[in-house]
Amino acid sequence: MTKERIILGKIGEDLARQRLKDLGYRIIKANYTCALGEIDLIARDGDVLVFVEIKTRKKQSLSLAKEAVTKRKQVKLSKVALAYMKYNNLLGSKARFDVVAVGVSEGKKEIEIVKDAFELAY
Repeated sequence: MTKERIILGKIGEDLARQRLKDLGYRIIKANYTCALGEIDLIARDGDVLVFVEIKTRKKQSLSLAKEAVTKRKQVKLSKVALAYMKYNNLLGSKARFDVVAVGVSEGKKEIEIVKDAFELAY
């Protein structure tokens, strides 16, 4: 991954985190990793545990960012989420997957949150 992409990803994560906080989400963990992979953010939205995937793009539409969460990525995120829930004794909790698409171009920032973006995938 290039340095530019790492910086762009960090900008997107910071913008997404702030927008989610503004909407009342309570951030529990950023960049959760385990042997199965990584989840960008884990948060609470009321009584719902939310696993958040953030996709940041430069000079592209937000739909391209959202489409980057492929079926394969959904399966991986599902496995990591289940591992997190099992490890933290949360298997009975309500949970969902949100995708945050962030577009950054020419000083403009666009953020779209897709709640309940996909179902648990195996």
